[in-house]
Amino acid sequence: MTEKKIEENEEKKSLSFVEQMVEADLAEGKNGGRIQTRFPPEPNGYIHIGHAKAICMDFGVAERYGGVCNLRFDDTNPSKEDTEYVDSILNDIQWLGFKWGNVYYASDYFQQLWDFAVWMIKKGMAYIDEQTSEQIAEQKGTPTTPGQASPYRDRPVEENLALFEKMNTAEAVEGSMVLRAKLDMANPNMHFRDPVMYRIIHTPHHRTGTKWHAYPMYDFAHGQSDYFEGVTHSICTLEFVPHRPLYDKFIDFLKEYDSEAKLGADYRPRQIEFNRLNLTYTVMSKRKLHTLVDEKLVSGWDDPRMPTVCGMRRRGYSAQSIRQFINSIGYTKFDALNDYALLEAAVRDDLNKRSLRVSAVLNPVKLVITNYPEGQTEEMEAINNPENEADGKHTITFSRNLWIERDDFMEDAPKKFFRMTPGKEVRLKNAYIVTCTGCKKDDEGNIIEIYAEYDPLSKSGMEGANRKVKGTLHWVSCDHCHKAEVRLYDRLFTVENPAADERDFRELLNPESLTVLDNCYVEDFVTTCKPGDFLQFQRIGYFTPDLDSTPERLVFNKTVGLKDTWAKINK
Repeated sequence: MTEKKIEENEEKKSLSFVEQMVEADLAEGKNGGRIQTRFPPEPNGYIHIGHAKAICMDFGVAERYGGVCNLRFDDTNPSKEDTEYVDSILNDIQWLGFKWGNVYYASDYFQQLWDFAVWMIKKGMAYIDEQTSEQIAEQKGTPTTPGQASPYRDRPVEENLALFEKMNTAEAVEGSMVLRAKLDMANPNMHFRDPVMYRIIHTPHHRTGTKWHAYPMYDFAHGQSDYFEGVTHSICTLEFVPHRPLYDKFIDFLKEYDSEAKLGADYRPRQIEFNRLNLTYTVMSKRKLHTLVDEKLVSGWDDPRMPTVCGMRRRGYSAQSIRQFINSIGYTKFDALNDYALLEAAVRDDLNKRSLRVSAVLNPVKLVITNYPEGQTEEMEAINNPENEADGKHTITFSRNLWIERDDFMEDAPKKFFRMTPGKEVRLKNAYIVTCTGCKKDDEGNIIEIYAEYDPLSKSGMEGANRKVKGTLHWVSCDHCHKAEVRLYDRLFTVENPAADERDFRELLNPESLTVLDNCYVEDFVTTCKPGDFLQFQRIGYFTPDLDSTPERLVFNKTVGLKDTWAKINK
């Protein structure tokens, strides 16, 4: 086998099954060799990492095969939709690094969908049903027993047309009637049992206002919108597998309608389904996410504990890390529960390359260098990012009085404790080697000050700094730092799969998912950082300034630790 052949085979293996199906369509010359996809969110909430997986697929396929991916808002239910969600979705897609061809709305096609529905009524393919939703549901039967025909199924065409017109008036009562497709009440696929095409909603639409009162259902609008736009591949998640025959059936009707209307379109969209992205210790249900926000169980859609794209951005996740994670888990035809730790590993791997290294102390105790001259200061050189020389350096001020982490000191330490303890040397990062000489306690036995002496010849870069010292501690100068609030985040839920738990999901919330530390200190250099900047608090983890942060009140979010401590704790 030639080297080129081996490379081609390897590339084939790396393709997802979706990409393989697209390549097969291209090889057959379908749709004139054209590739057009779309990402079709409903603007009824903020998008989450599950949507990000669909975005990566929809835009990725178009990009890979020289096609175009458009953005279409499926805005067919005005009672739940808002321009706030439209704006947030546009922003999140851009932040993830994707560019759409055009922006469309299902509402752009309301007139076309209406005309198509009228055509179906005239052909005897649709009828007005005045039963309640409960009666309709009961008559649909079960997957093993056929449904019963509606008493309105054989209504005359003219009567159906008149009632359909009435549905689209302000006088029509919500729930009083629906338009149903006349398909097959005995079909084993429940979606085929005369599905509802239109219902009455009087809530003003965010784009069309009060022009419409009858609105198309998702199954009636979705495939048709794909067809109107020229979509070649409608890529969606596995829950739409049972909807595919109905999707194709409506396209059959639409192509027949098209031939009569002489629109001349010679293509057919193909629906392909892949597995959803589910993460441990969180929920992806938009209804449940709405509840968390509406009941103020979180601070908003962008709460850093939320699986929303804006929440992850606020927490300090990079767009690249999210895409890296999605790429690593791949696309299959089987739903799975992905470990949140895999996402954090991708975040950790990416931030290691791009984060500025800075000093911060979260649980401070004072360290006094007793032999360092009072009032003297030095500017120590600190490398911004050892992974990228181009990021340069900054200086950090050293003085007699420092803050160090309380956990970095033990008065009576075990043998393998390589941090600060009386009589032992430790290296202060970017500064000197010091030897601990003791500590001071308050009346209750709490340590309030630690004492040490420095070796003046051990400054970083001097020959004396080269001796072997096992422990290295970070620090900030007491008089050259800024107080900060630091927010530490844990899993939002206490159980691995809250969606599968029978209890009310509110009962499963982790009461310790947010810890706020309000007595932290950061070095001066950090005050210039802005939300969206990636920081590594040395020896602690990755952090980013929060949107609440101001020069007068610094606030930082912990993005992820340097190591996966969660996995260790829960073994």
